[in-house]
Amino acid sequence: MAQTRSSRSNRNFFYILGSFNILMLLQNANCYELKVGGSGDWSVPMDANANTYNQWAERSRFQIGDTLSFNYSPDKDSVLLVNKADFDNCNTASPLEKYSDGHSVVKLNHSGPYYFISGVHDNCVKNQKLHLVVMADRSNNKTGASSPPPSPSADDVPPSPAPSGEEAPSPPTNPTPAPSQESSPPSPPKNGASSIVMSFVGSTAAFVGSSILLGF
Repeated sequence: MAQTRSSRSNRNFFYILGSFNILMLLQNANCYELKVGGSGDWSVPMDANANTYNQWAERSRFQIGDTLSFNYSPDKDSVLLVNKADFDNCNTASPLEKYSDGHSVVKLNHSGPYYFISGVHDNCVKNQKLHLVVMADRSNNKTGASSPPPSPSADDVPPSPAPSGEEAPSPPTNPTPAPSQESSPPSPPKNGASSIVMSFVGSTAAFVGSSILLGF
């Protein structure tokens, strides 16, 4: 009896572990690790007059949950997350965040602009700096915008006046409207399936957890 209960507990444990792994995979399915500049190398551009990193950012699309990978020599450089004023002036004195491990992975956890500069002032002056914009999460937008007014139907348009001396034509009777074909329902957003699966996984995990408690 004790062996049966132990076997059932082990099986339930693997169910929970599998459900947790599936949930983590779903959460990270649309997130990417992007190498800064395309190669990940964080150094002074060969052409100091070119905004190499900003040009790369303009060609890329950044979403919430993506990460940036910076590679550099930790004894010679670092990565600073700063505000716009410090970005423009290459001010390294008061960063919002500092990374100096040589292989820094920075997560983009909100929409809007991000400003990165080298921890070495002279390098920043030589355009070792990066400005990017993370796109807003479209799935959370509220649909409260007012829709354009509908165009008037043929029944609402008054008939044109008849020429002088002619009798005005009688208004046409309304024909029985033909049943219109139902429009196909709008396709769900991209993350609709993921939300359903995640909800199912969460429910499954809760069910399995309850089964474990009942088994003891």
